[in-house]
Amino acid sequence: MTRFSSRMTRRAMLAKSAVGGGGILLATSGAAGRVLAAGGDDIRPFKFHASDADLDDLRRRILATRWPDPETVGDTTQGLKLATMKAAASYWANEYKWRTCEDYINNLPNFLTEIDGVDIHFIQVKSKHANALPILITHGWPGSIIEQLKIIGPLTDPTAHGGTAADAFDVVIPSLPGYGFSGKPRELGWDPIRIAKAWAVLMQRLGYKRYVAQGGDWGNAVTEQLALLEPAGLIGIHTNMPATVPDEISKALAAGGAAPAGLSADEKHAYDQLDFFYKNGLGYANEMAHRPQTLYALADSPMGLAAWMFDHDARSMELITRVFEGGQEGLSKEDLIDNVALYWLTNTAVSSARLYWESKLAFFAPKGIKLPVAVTAYPDELYQAPKSWTERAYPKLIHYNKQPKGGHFAAWEQPASFTSEMRASFKSLR
Repeated sequence: MTRFSSRMTRRAMLAKSAVGGGGILLATSGAAGRVLAAGGDDIRPFKFHASDADLDDLRRRILATRWPDPETVGDTTQGLKLATMKAAASYWANEYKWRTCEDYINNLPNFLTEIDGVDIHFIQVKSKHANALPILITHGWPGSIIEQLKIIGPLTDPTAHGGTAADAFDVVIPSLPGYGFSGKPRELGWDPIRIAKAWAVLMQRLGYKRYVAQGGDWGNAVTEQLALLEPAGLIGIHTNMPATVPDEISKALAAGGAAPAGLSADEKHAYDQLDFFYKNGLGYANEMAHRPQTLYALADSPMGLAAWMFDHDARSMELITRVFEGGQEGLSKEDLIDNVALYWLTNTAVSSARLYWESKLAFFAPKGIKLPVAVTAYPDELYQAPKSWTERAYPKLIHYNKQPKGGHFAAWEQPASFTSEMRASFKSLR
């Protein structure tokens, strides 16, 4: 049974609306696959089809990988183990089927719309329930729309997933510019602030007069900037990777010394997590922030790309290692390769990295958001935000909850708890 099996009924229903609208289908082909989009309207139906030649080439490259020597330690302190990556390569080349993922995505309502000179791709699934609350959900790096596929059904059809009609959402999931099926910016300036402005246009164009927004990783950066813009209709946000670190904590971390005295247990835990990440986990971010164009190898080697994406943070890497060792986790082999394959087939390894180069924001510094904010703190995130810091960062905090399990890819890894958090977070705003 694949991870799509439980969604077959929903898939069949969505297929009827996935290519709605008029216009003649136009085809454009290239090395990254074939995009089908109906022209003539501001919002155009969209499908993606990777060519057989591209899939054959992908498999050939995986099988031709030139492997390095094995690590000289018995753990992951030097990075991903050679055995882990060889197991991933074997699965990708011999068992994995991209067409399963592609078909599922194409049976959702996908669209393109041009905003500020860039085609923005998004999925829009409307609930059958009246008065559903629209929610705009933004992914991060090394994520994509793949992260949110598991929560679409529970959010839009709550009565089939343990909720009530009053819990219903209309869901809008865009692909960040330079990521996935969105266009690749050809001019400077596409930072989280500009993306937030584009998202405000998107929600206005879709006709939403009242909506909420959610994000983690870059999705949080964009969502917080959207909240700072306070566009008409936005009534609140949720984040699973909040920007709450007080200035005095940031200064202590930068100094590299011991944690300040007087921290609570939760604050000390968060400090230690951040200290570890800054000292051991920022290599990928530094390279992409300073030299994204240098990452040619990611566009040439599927396994090089996979390794780069799998080593986002220590806890995620440990989880991924367990997955390819046969462990049962919130993520599966199929989940992980779906995401890497999307990056590969759209050739977005370097274009996605440029967001790090573009952004000048302090990632974890409070931004002064005045709108209502809800926060879910997962234990294996880069840091589990303490309630004390969260209350200082967000004066209109409407929900805070610490989860017992979950990490950086919360919606993807823990869709049930994530869905529950969305329902609870925005209940007071309905």
